[in-house]
Amino acid sequence: MSGSRSGDEQGALWSQPWRACDRDVLGIGEISLDHVCVLEEMPRTGAGIQLLGYARRPGGQVATTVLACARLGLRAGIVGGVGGDDAAEVVLAPLREAGVDLSGVARVAGAETRLAIILVHRASGERTVLGHRDPRLALDPARIERERERILGARVLHLDARDPKAAMAAAHIAREAGIPVVLDAERSWPGAEALVELADFPIVSRRFAEEWGETGSVRDGLRALASRGARLAVVTLGELGAIGSSSGRDFESPAFPVEARDTTGAGDAFHAGLIWSLLRGHHAERALRVANAVAAMSCEAPGAQGGLPTADAVGDFLATRRPQAWKEP
Repeated sequence: MSGSRSGDEQGALWSQPWRACDRDVLGIGEISLDHVCVLEEMPRTGAGIQLLGYARRPGGQVATTVLACARLGLRAGIVGGVGGDDAAEVVLAPLREAGVDLSGVARVAGAETRLAIILVHRASGERTVLGHRDPRLALDPARIERERERILGARVLHLDARDPKAAMAAAHIAREAGIPVVLDAERSWPGAEALVELADFPIVSRRFAEEWGETGSVRDGLRALASRGARLAVVTLGELGAIGSSSGRDFESPAFPVEARDTTGAGDAFHAGLIWSLLRGHHAERALRVANAVAAMSCEAPGAQGGLPTADAVGDFLATRRPQAWKEP
């Protein structure tokens, strides 16, 4: 089992006995090529809209989080799949340049690398994501078992929920070894409870929380999530910030105001900030504040990965910037 899941909310989120590890964080999940389309207004049925800008940029939930961790100074690796096409090199290049271990990435001959069409509203930076993945890129439990040693060589395991059975297999391996599991879940699905209960740090979207609580209330969803045994359960709320629950106590963490150019990947950057804080021994309130800062900074540049900051830049940001007033979701 993982380490203690109760603990003092004023203390470190996680305390691990020292052990030699190959990497600080291993991510298992999606690697994507984003087709970013900037619009004056979001499309309506039957409307023809001229693009203000278009670019192909590397992205993907886990790939972006892992890259953000590397930019923050963590030793990172990733397990996932890309196609046998030219897009594969585009999405892997920034990871390789940042020193991310790519030996767990399979190149699937004949398959196309996952893609996402991202519609960005120019004025607000808010976006809509349309995703497509070749079924041959899916991860299964048998593949995860072959990655056992890679998982056991990490201090933290980060998962998305794109392939729930594979994620559960990985989480079981980590939990048995006392490795904390961070889960990124955007929406609920049948049987989600089984994976959530294996996550020490479930980080979910507002939509997930509203569905999970069965009342439409974000806070009810958060408390239902925390009741599954999480060390820290978190709901991300976009421009409002985030709320968390740990050891029976709720925490409100408002966002930092920035001039957002593109909010794509902000949630992924948030996860990296929380992982970095976790490994630094921060308490819950500090971890949420750091995660919000990393997310805010990521919004100041286009694309999911264009604005990922270094640890020094995050420190400067926190020293000079103040979060906005808390607004109840």
